[in-house]
Amino acid sequence: MAIIHKGASIVPSKLELLTRWMPQQRWYAGKGQVPRLERVGGFRFEDPEGEVGVEILLVADRSAAPVVVYQVPLTYRGAPLEGAEHALVGTMEHSVLGPRWVYDGPHDPVYVAGLVDTILTGSRSDVAQASAGSNAVAVGAPTGLAAGTVSSSKVLTGEQSNTSVICRMTADGGGPAEPLIVKVFRIVQDGDNPDVVVQSALTRSGSTRVPAAFGHLSGAWDDPSGTGPEQRGHLAFAQEFIPGVEDAWRVALVAAAAGADFTARARDLGAVTAEVHRALAETLGREEPTADAREALLTSMQERYAAAVASVPQLGTRSSDVHDLLGRVRSVAWPKLQRIHGDYHLGQVLDVPERGWVALDFEGEPLRPLAERVRPDLVQRDIAGMLRSFDYAAGSVRLTAAATAGASPDAWAADCRQAFLAGYEGVAGEFDESGRTLIRVLELDKALYEVVYEARNRPSWLPIPVDAVDRILSEKGPAG
Repeated sequence: MAIIHKGASIVPSKLELLTRWMPQQRWYAGKGQVPRLERVGGFRFEDPEGEVGVEILLVADRSAAPVVVYQVPLTYRGAPLEGAEHALVGTMEHSVLGPRWVYDGPHDPVYVAGLVDTILTGSRSDVAQASAGSNAVAVGAPTGLAAGTVSSSKVLTGEQSNTSVICRMTADGGGPAEPLIVKVFRIVQDGDNPDVVVQSALTRSGSTRVPAAFGHLSGAWDDPSGTGPEQRGHLAFAQEFIPGVEDAWRVALVAAAAGADFTARARDLGAVTAEVHRALAETLGREEPTADAREALLTSMQERYAAAVASVPQLGTRSSDVHDLLGRVRSVAWPKLQRIHGDYHLGQVLDVPERGWVALDFEGEPLRPLAERVRPDLVQRDIAGMLRSFDYAAGSVRLTAAATAGASPDAWAADCRQAFLAGYEGVAGEFDESGRTLIRVLELDKALYEVVYEARNRPSWLPIPVDAVDRILSEKGPAG
């Protein structure tokens, strides 16, 4: 057992270290702010060798409104961890143990081993025994589809809101086991994470169209508002790792640049999307839409249009057309609502040899409140997202002048969009006029969101969504 030296002093404190370090991390949402941190929870993992301290802090950042709770795994070492300079949070002086090097846990194999073992064995973490904030333990929940111990691990780069670690595994009896990837949720919220719920449900249904779910870690922490009961939620999620594959975005981009026919692959992707939607409906159910749901959707889309006009004033000239199309959500028939992907595009699908398209990351748009991301929604939202993604692949080729001479990226995108819809309808049945109107409305809504994003982050890409707004308003159906 690790010895917790109560009463020992450390300089600087853990929260002081984090205050300096967190603003430089990609997953920190309060860009340009100085964090005001308070411990609201935490737990520990045991190092079998007794050399490394492993502590997971749950800290509330009160510089944000509303307050954001972050999960920050830390490891404490008596000497530097070789090759982990990039993951060094800082150094501190411990009044009993002396100098300590503090690392971001996902980059430390001792933390990763403890996390994966807790998930796969369904065990409990150690108690932190801190004087401030909850000391609730974390609990693993395995699906029984994986076992073994971590032999090596590597953090994926480029993620914005979470940290994912690829783990090479050793079987319990020795020898290699199937690798896995564990996602550590950096921003935690009260309630179940949709990625865990949806992907686990699809795994239970026997679907091979998603990576198999291996288990998750749940925990609890103090309500940062101080007014409610203890909050609970998912902290990490382990799933099948599929190595050596490309995502559909890269595959489609190569085809678009070459002017190569991609319609068969697009049709297959449409069929896979329909299969996933059907499995979700059968596993998690459907519900009737309400008048409130219609009004909430219309309000959110109108707000998105106002933000787009603020970013690109020329879109204000289409006000009548935009409001006419958006307003149709009140009059057209809606299908029953169900769980969907929620952030569906070509980058969320893997091209797996001998298995086909495999969808992943069912977390929804990470910056939306959890309460919104777990609501049943229109399947047309996922369809619209993928149609926009084909348009983006073509637009990227057009902007970078990467297209083969004589090839038309726009025609390529139109063919892919039609093929994707045909594939979806081949499994789910043809959409009636109301269903196609909803696709068109939600595709416009997505394009308006993209206008705001590109205006703020990549102004040179603005022509892609701006041109799409004009096209969607001019056409009679979603496929052009």
